[in-house]
Amino acid sequence: MTAVATGGPGVVYAVFACLGAAAWLAHRPGGAARRARLLLGGGTATAAHAPPAPRAVPVPRRLLRHARRVGRRLGPHWLAVPTGALLGVAGGSVLPALVGVAAVPVLGRRLARREAARAAERRAAAVVELCASVAAELRAGRQPEQALTAAGVDAALGDTGAAVVAAARFGGDVPGALRRAARQAGAEGLNGAAACWRVAVDGGAGLADGLDRVAEALRGEHGQREELRAQLAGPRSTAVALALLPVLGLLLGTAMGAQPLRFLFHSPAGWAVLGAATLLEWAGLAWTARIVRTAEGARRSPRKGSADDC
Repeated sequence: MTAVATGGPGVVYAVFACLGAAAWLAHRPGGAARRARLLLGGGTATAAHAPPAPRAVPVPRRLLRHARRVGRRLGPHWLAVPTGALLGVAGGSVLPALVGVAAVPVLGRRLARREAARAAERRAAAVVELCASVAAELRAGRQPEQALTAAGVDAALGDTGAAVVAAARFGGDVPGALRRAARQAGAEGLNGAAACWRVAVDGGAGLADGLDRVAEALRGEHGQREELRAQLAGPRSTAVALALLPVLGLLLGTAMGAQPLRFLFHSPAGWAVLGAATLLEWAGLAWTARIVRTAEGARRSPRKGSADDC
């Protein structure tokens, strides 16, 4: 201590620096575990680099993984059953469980319609890319039948696309095959491609230019649909928020100890309130959905395809 006191500030700083370095070496990440492995393993390098033992997965995590796997296999609409069961346990009534079971097919049909709409959107985008690809193949010097095959019609449209390729390869009715493929939801733009094909075969018009015009028109329609969807996002979000307000009220009442579920499920007045609330909720959602459908129908202009597109 006398040497430190008489050595000036430089010695004091050096002492503190040494102490800090020693503390860092003693408490650096993994230092304690590394020293323990060295001591228990006899100080060899192989013990220091031994792989850690596998940790057992906790039971709740395994149950959660299993529940997710079952949910993906059955579908999200089956979540209505455990939700209704939980509400039934909380309210002491079997009614929510029965409603949850009855809601499964309704939710399943709604999810199926939503998935069909998404598939139609993907198919419409595939039709646009298909028309542009066939036009590019034609300008590259391929014959129309070869252009259809090279553009991947069968990959974009599935079985109906395979029928179009077969008609093109074996001299069949390609416009007729395109019109049959256009019966799928979202593939209506193929009517324009069929009209262009018919005009090009009968009148000798340029098929590539006609397909480019069809693709451009379909892109414009897709842009209008996207703009309309963006404009309707606000009203849809507002409707969903208003529909969830009764749920928030039930949660607040339960948190305050008012037991609203027991009132709703175990008293005639609660049954009347629950029935009226359900009816009003359904009416509000149906009214909002009708407004959205009316707005979409007013802006939508489906194209069936004609020779004017070419």
